[in-house]
Amino acid sequence: MPLPVSPVLLASHGLILREWGNADLPAMVELFDEPDIADRTPLSSPFDMTAARDYLEMIHRTRAEGQRLHLAITTDGHKPLGEVLLNLSRGTMGYAVGTAHRGQRLALRAAQLVTDYAHQILELPRVLLEIEADNVPSIAVARALDFSLTNDEPERVEGKGRAFILHIWTHDNPARPKH
Repeated sequence: MPLPVSPVLLASHGLILREWGNADLPAMVELFDEPDIADRTPLSSPFDMTAARDYLEMIHRTRAEGQRLHLAITTDGHKPLGEVLLNLSRGTMGYAVGTAHRGQRLALRAAQLVTDYAHQILELPRVLLEIEADNVPSIAVARALDFSLTNDEPERVEGKGRAFILHIWTHDNPARPKH
């Protein structure tokens, strides 16, 4: 099922996930200009206002094309604390939480909301996470949400001067029978 034309707003588990807007550019810089986010994501580093504008442009373009959905993680519907995204063509989900906002289970709660949305509304048969073996917090999120590590060959991705070895975790839609 394609993305709805109207903006997506998901609220549950004490969170409000909403689409990014131009007013969020300073918050994006604050959240994404961090060494650990630069290390684990394809986001540019340093992540300044130019990078934020380019990223927001990509978010809006891929949203309009129906390829991706990027949502700001908030508790109040306003101040972004992180991001959760869903790549519809691959069924992959990703998330990042700003350093100052960690320890509140934001990634877990946001990933739960997006996984439910992907299965129930978008009718995706499975949602995937691609996680490096040493990313203990993301592995904990995957396990807490009943994602299963697949037997698939890990994916090797080159970027930022290093190779990323990504292990694939899957969450099958519980409403659909497995084949």
